[in-house]
Amino acid sequence: MFVDCGAVLIDADAISRAVTAAGGAAVSPVARQFGPQAVTPEGAMDRDFIRQLVFDNPAARLQLEAIIHPMVGLESLRQAEQAMRRGSACVLFDIPLLVESGRWRQQLDKVLVVDCSEATQVARVIARNGWTPEAVQKVMAGQATRAARRAAADICIYNDGLSLEELELAVGQISRSFGL
Repeated sequence: MFVDCGAVLIDADAISRAVTAAGGAAVSPVARQFGPQAVTPEGAMDRDFIRQLVFDNPAARLQLEAIIHPMVGLESLRQAEQAMRRGSACVLFDIPLLVESGRWRQQLDKVLVVDCSEATQVARVIARNGWTPEAVQKVMAGQATRAARRAAADICIYNDGLSLEELELAVGQISRSFGL
């Protein structure tokens, strides 16, 4: 919706998926760190294997982040510089692990958090990814709390029970504060 208002989107999760896809820059380092079982027969990082590994082993999670996060950061910076050269009024970074990373906040003008109840979050992940509730809860337990995410926010949209029209109205109002 912000892109529809004129923002340029830099999606950290999409970048992460690209560097871990077949032929991606992170695949070989991930295989070296975690073994050949960390890569699918198609040559992509095996997301199910890695998810199980890192959420059962905090040290493995840090090792994975040490491989992927710098690549995501560099590509995000490249895309942001490209958007700025084109004269974009607003560059919007979609950073799922903003609070956990500890490094993004100081690089941003404003932080917008889209929040919902934990029950809604679990239901949405189950619907989108087909995970079990237990798997979603395990991932959430390793992430920043709702309170920590809201505390990092300059602006918060509570997107629990909003219609698309209500959400579009909120985005339209907020987009003006972003220079759109």
